[in-house]
Amino acid sequence: MKPLKLDRLLAITMLLLNRKRVSAGELAERFEISLRTVYRDLESLNQAGIPIVSFAGASGGYEIMNQYRLERQFLSMEELQSIIVALRGVRSTLEEQDIGSLMDKVGTLVARSEHSAMNDMSQQLLIDLNPWQGGEADKEKLAVLRSAIGQTRIIRFSYTSSQGDPSERFCEPMGVVLKGYVWYLYGFCKLREDYRIFRLSRIEQLTVTPDVFQRKPQTLEQLDYRWNRKGDRANVRLVLLIQPRMKARVQDYFNPEQIVTQPDGMLRVTSVQPEEPWLYGMLLSYGADLRILEPDSVRQAVLVEAQKIVQMYELTLT
Repeated sequence: MKPLKLDRLLAITMLLLNRKRVSAGELAERFEISLRTVYRDLESLNQAGIPIVSFAGASGGYEIMNQYRLERQFLSMEELQSIIVALRGVRSTLEEQDIGSLMDKVGTLVARSEHSAMNDMSQQLLIDLNPWQGGEADKEKLAVLRSAIGQTRIIRFSYTSSQGDPSERFCEPMGVVLKGYVWYLYGFCKLREDYRIFRLSRIEQLTVTPDVFQRKPQTLEQLDYRWNRKGDRANVRLVLLIQPRMKARVQDYFNPEQIVTQPDGMLRVTSVQPEEPWLYGMLLSYGADLRILEPDSVRQAVLVEAQKIVQMYELTLT
């Protein structure tokens, strides 16, 4: 039997296992084959031991007997559902056809009689890796980056640093990583002659060059560890006093053990944070609802930035 026919027979089997009933016409259209070929394929599957039943009439078609399923060995229903939920979450952000095919294959491990229970379980948990905004733009960049990574081709793009400085980069892309709901590119930057991490939302004018590179031996796990080592970054211990009306935002950002509610309702937050430029912007975003108790160096730095804001508006109004 030709490999192409084997692939088609497997695809037909997976479709029938995941659908209640499918007509011969739908199978012919989906797989771009004649009705005669459909009947021949179904007969081949029956001879292979897959119990396909035919139904006549307007709502007729073909389906696999309810109790039939592919052998799933030691996977429980809960474990299969966890796999499907995870795959749906990945597909929501990558929109990759292969993931849909993989979901079909996992679905074949569930007996038709178990589909109702599986559907009930699917209503209990949803994973959506898309951010509230910018998801479509990231998907386009991800498609380009994954193609470049697969072909080991150097990419070129414009990048804006966390300080707002623009630069043009040539990079050997190593891989893409999702942290929280933010996608990052890990790669070897030709400008810096070192490994760098780039946030996808700051990448613009992304193009794939014809230049091929030799992939370096570092793995994504090694690069991720390098950027996450605590000793690599200077940290600062903050003690903050925040107005009660900001409680929801405080709970979104800080861990519960870092928050103590005072008798007057004020929130006292003690947290260790990386001492980086974005930290001051985060503190300033609370406006007059946040007061820095410790350390004095951070309090002074925020005061300087606040004074710059005041001076800017004073110049505008004069």
